[in-house]
Formats: sequence, structure tokens, C-alpha cells
Amino acid sequence: MHTTAIATKELIKNRVTICLLGITSFTVLTWLGAHIYIPLSGTPVPITMQTLFVLLSGAVLGKRLGPLSQILYLTLGAAGIPFFATGSFGMFHLLGPTGGYILGFIAASYIIGRMLKEKDSLISIITAFVVGSIAIFAFGAGWLAFGLGFGIKNALYLGVIPFVPGCIIKIVIATIIAKSCLKRSKQLFY
Repeated sequence: MHTTAIATKELIKNRVTICLLGITSFTVLTWLGAHIYIPLSGTPVPITMQTLFVLLSGAVLGKRLGPLSQILYLTLGAAGIPFFATGSFGMFHLLGPTGGYILGFIAASYIIGRMLKEKDSLISIITAFVVGSIAIFAFGAGWLAFGLGFGIKNALYLGVIPFVPGCIIKIVIATIIAKSCLKRSKQLFY
């Protein structure tokens, strides 16, 4: 009985360590993705690689840990660490043109993790990534339209349409990665 208690404690300790490593890894990957960006003329929102890692955070870490990785990313950036695109940081950055997208990262990660909890077929993965991407666009364009007063038409024109081709490419890449590791990641993180 004593051996079982020790083994259980070690298992819990290892599980917590694995979960913390998963959360931290996707926080760092999202941060690195923020620093791979292409500014677009005519729109205040750059193309970044962040969304690739946001999609994967939900798929790999699930509906609890995936959003936690994005909450940690947002919190560190808001606290003053240069975690956001172009090396920006602070609470005021979240009130700028990209603030809605960053909040959408949390929602997207949760939605994807929830959608993939029971299913992991190719169609399920693609569908989850499309729905997660729509959530990011909805938060981002919604903030542009209503929070910053761009209006719906301009928000779609400046905050969604230019990003659709890149989004499709990221969904393809994320799908390939997720398909190869989803079964194993579910054992570790879900």
C-alpha cells in the first residue's frame, strides 16, 4: 500500500510537470510566432505565425490546458514583457487593433480542444481548425468594427479578407502536425 501511494504521488507530480511544460511550450511558441510577422499596407493588423500555434495549442493540449497557454501569453504581454507582434507589450496594446485577435486566441484554443476531445479524424481536425480560425477572426474583426469604430465592412476588409489565404495554409500545416500527434497528446494532456 505504501508503494502504491508513492507511485501515485510520483504519477501526479509527473503529470503536473508534463502539463506545465505543455502550457509553457505553447506560450513560448505563440510568442515566437508573434515575432514572425509581415506588416500589410493599408491594415493595422500584421500577418503572424501565432495562429498556427494557437490552433495547435487547442489540438495538442485540449480544452483546459490549451486556453491556459494563451491566457499565459496574454498575461505576460499585458504585464509588460514584449510578447506581442513587433515586440509590443502592455495593457494598452490589447486596446489596439490586434487586441481582439489576442482574446480570440483563448476562445479558439478552447473551441478546438473541445471539438477534438472525442473525435480525431481528419475531417474533425480540419473542422475544428476552421471553426477556431473563425473565432479568432470574429473576435479580431468584432473589436475592429465595434471597439475601434471601423465599421463592419472595413473590419472585414482590413481584418479578415487579407488573412484568409494564410489562414488556409496554417490550417493545412496544423492539420498535418495534429494528425501525426493527436492520439499521443490526448494521453498526455486531455
